[in-house]
Amino acid sequence: MNRQRIKHWAAFLLTLLLDQGTKLAVVSILPLYGSVPVIPGFFNLVHVRNRGMAFGLMNRPDSGFFFIFLVAASIAAIAILGYWYLSRGESLKFSVSAGISLMIGGAVGNLIDRIRLGEVIDFIDLYLGPYHWPAFNIADMAVSGGAFLVALGVLGAGKSRSD
Repeated sequence: MNRQRIKHWAAFLLTLLLDQGTKLAVVSILPLYGSVPVIPGFFNLVHVRNRGMAFGLMNRPDSGFFFIFLVAASIAAIAILGYWYLSRGESLKFSVSAGISLMIGGAVGNLIDRIRLGEVIDFIDLYLGPYHWPAFNIADMAVSGGAFLVALGVLGAGKSRSD
């Protein structure tokens, strides 16, 4: 296994461990729907659950079909990203392969919650006055950040393997 692949496996594992560790900490510290101001007027630590997608999208507690769809879509996305990485990893730009590692780590983190709990633990609450961003977690940040890195690489802005 080459050095780049080791770095990407490490990014995947670190993302997964950080995601699951922070969720475990939040659950042990805060009751469900609890909230603690961290930076007043900007950032709260909260404990909420989400049966929908990232950032609370389509959070529908009554839909068994949607739950199955999200589990299947997560597994499919992980498989497609994993195949892309394993089949083309050596030729991918660093930003693309690193982004894929982050996306897989985040997707697996939320998939673990979804399968284990039937929902995903979210705990980062950012807001400015009355304007709130939906609560999210480390896995959501990894998926979003990874998608950004992949987009940069695909659009030609990332470093190539030879750099």
